[in-house]
Amino acid sequence: MSAFKDLLTDKRLYIGFLILILSGVLLLLLMDRVIMPAYTKYNQGVTVPDVTRVAYDDAILKLQQAGLRYEIIDRRSNEAFPPDFVLDQAPRGNSLVKPSRKIYLTVNASETPMVTVPDVQNISLRNAQIQLQSQGLEAGFVEYVSSRFPNIVMGQSIEAGESVRRGTPVNLVVSDGLGMNKVAVPEIVGKRLAIAQREIRQNGLRVGQIVFQPAADMDPNMVISFSPADADSLFEGERIDLVVSELADLQEAEERGVQIDDDTDLGRAVPDSLIIPETDNDRDE
Repeated sequence: MSAFKDLLTDKRLYIGFLILILSGVLLLLLMDRVIMPAYTKYNQGVTVPDVTRVAYDDAILKLQQAGLRYEIIDRRSNEAFPPDFVLDQAPRGNSLVKPSRKIYLTVNASETPMVTVPDVQNISLRNAQIQLQSQGLEAGFVEYVSSRFPNIVMGQSIEAGESVRRGTPVNLVVSDGLGMNKVAVPEIVGKRLAIAQREIRQNGLRVGQIVFQPAADMDPNMVISFSPADADSLFEGERIDLVVSELADLQEAEERGVQIDDDTDLGRAVPDSLIIPETDNDRDE
């Protein structure tokens, strides 16, 4: 017990603790002020030169003179600038970065690259826009139609899989979510195409694909069938595809008279009995 008491009263113990504490403080100061700044090159920075709107070769020279690296991450087409001009950079010009930092460049392409149009139907408008932008395309005009599902892409102006120039706008047909009610499918078989189209739209439906096929027993432009054929009613905004008659032989064996194509039932061949024969007086005139 007396030995422990002597230890507590020994000044050398306290001096040792003091030396240990001072050594720790000095080590921390050394790490903070000397070792870490030397390792991270603290307070040493490079101002990034602005290399946008200049030729690619000049941009490389400026970056190299500043001790920076570079990499082309994208090529775009902009007719306002010559080929191989730098359109954009990251980080931006006049930013402070560490030495030897890599600068990412977007360069103007000499020719507009071709891209493949993605299939954006039956997905949300937002996802469709993201997919188009990721392919380098633009989401063009958006047309809203009645459908029970809101903001779903129901059609696109350029079919999926087509190869187009980068930056081409793709127009979209999008559902407005208002087609919650079912409407009757009109009786359109045997009617002229123009009349059938009008009745389909008047019932709140859309005219879809129209396929023509020869029909020897029908006048041209008459609805032969439609799909979905077994549906008596559809939701507003849904599509009806049509099969329409055309002349079985476009080279007629004999002249049948004038063909009139309009929205009425008068668009048929004029019978020979109604054609007024030409007289000798008419020929003289």
